[in-house]
Amino acid sequence: MKIGFIGLGNMGLPMAINLAKAGHQVTGFDTADTALPEIIEKASDAGSCATGQDVVITMLPNGAVLQQVASVIIPVMQKGAVLCDCSTVDVRAATQVAERAEEAGLMALDAPVSGGISGAEAGTLTFMTGGSEAGYAIVAPLFEIMGNKAVLCGEAGAGQSVKICNNMILGVTMIATCESIALGDKLGLDREKLFEVLSTSSGASWTVNTYFPAPDVGPKSPADNNYEPGFAAELMVKDLGLSQEAAEDVDADTPMGAAALALYKKFVEDEDGLGRDFSAMLPRFSSRNRS
Repeated sequence: MKIGFIGLGNMGLPMAINLAKAGHQVTGFDTADTALPEIIEKASDAGSCATGQDVVITMLPNGAVLQQVASVIIPVMQKGAVLCDCSTVDVRAATQVAERAEEAGLMALDAPVSGGISGAEAGTLTFMTGGSEAGYAIVAPLFEIMGNKAVLCGEAGAGQSVKICNNMILGVTMIATCESIALGDKLGLDREKLFEVLSTSSGASWTVNTYFPAPDVGPKSPADNNYEPGFAAELMVKDLGLSQEAAEDVDADTPMGAAALALYKKFVEDEDGLGRDFSAMLPRFSSRNRS
């Protein structure tokens, strides 16, 4: 399959490499002029990257950039091709781009991912997808290369909606996990014993069982590397912000999501959270008192 891949950062580049290693003809473009391995053909701009491709995949920082890129590539894509956006953006941008693509005779999918950089490198991402069954059927074999799970969640925008809900849970549960560990510390509990109980009891969650935010306890996580980001705190601010924008649009009551956003914004903007993993909330809570 001929694939154009636009956005070759920490996530996009390993995804594109996995597609090329699987035998697909991949052309890539990034505004950062990223050095590419020989198995990926380098395009000079987004338009040339998208021209003549069966599928164009985008991995971009936000909805505004997606809209800008879409305005360039949609007019040059061949009829019947699929525009598959794997960025995490607002639902409104996703649906607007899908509408423009369909008006131009294309198929469109919004397919944000979960699994982080390690998942992109290992090909173990989860794809949450919105769009048509026909478009999904074309791209599904590519999802199988880049990930180990893909779900067609509904029509255009459904993938972004699921991602927003997923990451709101993630942000809230990470804060609760960090609060609980910090409380356990002040109660004199051993962190290993606390993990042993939490990971097999009703307090179990992904943040406990897979991404435990305390160093040298549980599976290896960014906490074991001085909170170097696997998922940066500022990205959690972005995703929680998207969840609250969506909640505002549909008049949904999300007090825990709003509280998590406020805490992460303070952590990133006013404290030392910028550039640290989102699990670095633990040392923040551990160093603070109730008052």
